[in-house]
Amino acid sequence: MDGNGRWGKKKGKGRNFGHLKGVETVKKVVKQSIKLKIPIITFYVFSSENWKRPNNEKNYLFKLIKNYFKKKIKNIINQGIKINILGDINRFSLDLKFTLKKTMKLTKKNKKIIVNLAINYGSKSEIIQAIKKTGERFSVKKFETNLYTKGMSDPDILIRTGGFKRLSNFLLWQSAYTELFFLKKLWPDFNSIDLARIIRSYKKINRNYGKIWSQLILKEEYLHRWVYYF
Repeated sequence: MDGNGRWGKKKGKGRNFGHLKGVETVKKVVKQSIKLKIPIITFYVFSSENWKRPNNEKNYLFKLIKNYFKKKIKNIINQGIKINILGDINRFSLDLKFTLKKTMKLTKKNKKIIVNLAINYGSKSEIIQAIKKTGERFSVKKFETNLYTKGMSDPDILIRTGGFKRLSNFLLWQSAYTELFFLKKLWPDFNSIDLARIIRSYKKINRNYGKIWSQLILKEEYLHRWVYYF
């Protein structure tokens, strides 16, 4: 979701306006993902490094998130969307924490699509905390149950808008075999045509996970596991 602030400034309306338009893009992408029967989609909303941003921008973003869920919760439930939060929400205000927890509780039985929102998320911190929780008797399986993404498939696709070609502390462990797509386009301009093109490109990739293609051709799980991350 990179480029909201820059988009707003380019339009001469400020960074906060860019965040507002970014929410509209999120809604469109989720709607299209439901049509495509994509099971999980994750948005990098606010990183643990984003606390360094100006207070007025942070406060606007937090208010935007809180008000959206308060006003749109019935619509979210009716669409069959399950909201899940990746990250440490303890640093947020009581009102925002309450709203996020209530949203997760009210949507936990929805099955049409899982929408992960990475808020106050940093992958390095996630990995360190998971290692501590795992303890001395370490195993990859036990370690992964202590990640925010426990029980979920690793992402097949990661899309970053905004022109930068880096992961920026996002799902470092989970993205080991993820196909990466970088776009110069800013997030508010991202659209269904962009998503369709990326999906077509993804379908052309032979994902062998260290094996040769003939070993995988009969294994449908390698051909039909669709998870997209933004």
